[in-house]
Amino acid sequence: MEGALTAGRLAARRATRYVAPLREGGSLPGLVEADDDGLYVAKFRGAGQGPGALVAEVVGGELARALGLPVPELVELEIDAELARAEPDPEIQELIEASAGLNLGVDFLPGALPFTPAAVQDLDPAFAADVVWLDALITNVDRTPRNPNLLCWHGRVWLIDHGAALYRQHGSDDLAAEAERPFAPIAQHVLLPLAGSIADAHARCAARLEPAVVRDVVGAIPDAWLVSHPREAYEAFLLARLADGGFAREAEEARSR
Repeated sequence: MEGALTAGRLAARRATRYVAPLREGGSLPGLVEADDDGLYVAKFRGAGQGPGALVAEVVGGELARALGLPVPELVELEIDAELARAEPDPEIQELIEASAGLNLGVDFLPGALPFTPAAVQDLDPAFAADVVWLDALITNVDRTPRNPNLLCWHGRVWLIDHGAALYRQHGSDDLAAEAERPFAPIAQHVLLPLAGSIADAHARCAARLEPAVVRDVVGAIPDAWLVSHPREAYEAFLLARLADGGFAREAEEARSR
């Protein structure tokens, strides 16, 4: 369930059957069966934000994994346009056909329950702080009380759906120049009220994300998804934020308030 990067890339799978749409959010992910007989949530490159959202999924998910946070395995998922025939909804047919080729697969967690802050008041403050720290680093605007993007499964809280991270890639030609800009949305993070010291989290987490680790994570992005920025731009953005550390101070100030 928590597969690690192998030789700097994601494992490769081929979708063999489209099972059902998952009507959550605006991207219309779908549940598919793959050639390893596993079930995956397919994130389609033909959806709303296009390949950029898949880039953010890989960066957010694999950085979380490098920090030891629970994340479902991510795989490169090859999808044939023929799979659209199994879905009667014309909108979903169009989405599958527009996404023929390489997409992202997220290991399906059967029976997982939605996260509610009221149900996990005993959540480890250090764990909560590490998640806040990660989301501040990757500028993830989508881990709020309204949309936590957390699941409870087998006694653990799992991180999912990082497609809204790195949102400045959609509006800037020079991503690295955005690295030191403030990230005010961190004040709305669902785990901020439960988090311990973000300064302590910075000391723990930054040490784990050495340049070689960041390079491996960015290196796992398939070439076909790098349509708005080169690979080096994402690496430079992350390394600049880590070197500056301002995002962690900003998150700690929000927690103190």
